[in-house]
Amino acid sequence: MAARAKWPTKLLGDLAEFRNGVNYDKRSFGQGIKVVGVKDFQNYTKPLYAELEQINPEGIVTERNVLQKGDIVFVRSNGNRELIGRSLYIDDLQEQVTHSAFTIRLRFTSPEAVSRFYAYVFRTPIIRKGLTAYGGGTNISNLNQDILSRLEVPFPKPTEQRAIAGVLSAYDDLIENNTRRIQLLERMAQALYREWFVHFRFPGHAQVKRVASPLGPIPQGWEAGKLGHHLIALETGKRPKGGVGDLTNGVPSIGAENIKGIGRHDFASEKYVSRKFFEEMHKGVVQDRDVAIYKDGAYIGRSSYLRDGFPHHECCVNEHVFLLRSSGHRLTQNTLYLWLQEPDTVQAIRGTNANAAQPGINQQSINGLGLLAPPAEIAAEFDLVVEPLLAGIVNSATRNKVLRRTRDLLLPKLISGVLDVSKLASETA
Repeated sequence: MAARAKWPTKLLGDLAEFRNGVNYDKRSFGQGIKVVGVKDFQNYTKPLYAELEQINPEGIVTERNVLQKGDIVFVRSNGNRELIGRSLYIDDLQEQVTHSAFTIRLRFTSPEAVSRFYAYVFRTPIIRKGLTAYGGGTNISNLNQDILSRLEVPFPKPTEQRAIAGVLSAYDDLIENNTRRIQLLERMAQALYREWFVHFRFPGHAQVKRVASPLGPIPQGWEAGKLGHHLIALETGKRPKGGVGDLTNGVPSIGAENIKGIGRHDFASEKYVSRKFFEEMHKGVVQDRDVAIYKDGAYIGRSSYLRDGFPHHECCVNEHVFLLRSSGHRLTQNTLYLWLQEPDTVQAIRGTNANAAQPGINQQSINGLGLLAPPAEIAAEFDLVVEPLLAGIVNSATRNKVLRRTRDLLLPKLISGVLDVSKLASETA
């Protein structure tokens, strides 16, 4: 396709107005109005509204702080510098939503600005670098309204803005459908686990009597013991002395920030180690179906399931992550992961750290967790039942990975005008 002339540009402040978010603390959490916070800025064009926290709006939220369809919200301030300037597009609002003080809301005032087009503009590498440059180079620690208002953005005709947004949003619609499927399969898998392992309504349960155990009455033949009895590996990884530096390729190294559940991974915040360093690692190299636990920091006990080549066929973990491998006899990797998702398990893990000055768990505390294991035949039967659900989650996550990569390759070319959107649409019709 022939290259096109560069779009005309305008200052963002001539097209939109801005507002900082509301200031609240954890005492405000509960029922009320949903709030977009920094934790909601992942690989999405728009937030997952069902997962938003809720706060009591009394004395905090006014009409001016309530988001509207077409608004774009930016991360204003965060300890993780890479999140500064990341944005979310607000769409499909079915209830009131506000945004936190660590964010800035943009609302277009120009009728010639198509909000969804600019949601993609703000995701391009050149604009992300521009936000950093306005903030004083790579050491930016805060975004502000003045930086945004002075940002120079492309300004094609509204018809071209809508056409480009249409092409790119088709990818995001597919990604969102896959994300919904992931959520549904997750709920089904967890519900099955609770039915069998919490309520003891496994096939044939009516014919099995209950016996006393340290964990209360359990079905006869089940074993109340410790997690360590069922593990064949419990190890952590590492990163080079002095950190990973500015490596932009190599072998992906998964840190605690990406331990957030099966099929969930923020590729935008990927870290790497060199091939040489990776090949010299004796522990912390991910094997297929490893379960990973966030071991120290604000979210200890959070876990992920690394399987079927997702997020990578070859990767490792750093020193903030534990990898767990079960014997597969009474405890399989599928069951181990689902057990770790249970709120009671997460609380038990965090409870081992209750009196520590710094949040963190060690191998001893993990091995010592109380675990109820079924007979091997029930464990194997449950594995067969739940396997299609977990495999389906990873399959959908892998599709999303491919869709995001394709969208992100098209994104800068369409936004800059290098690709003619009308020709692209006709060629893909």
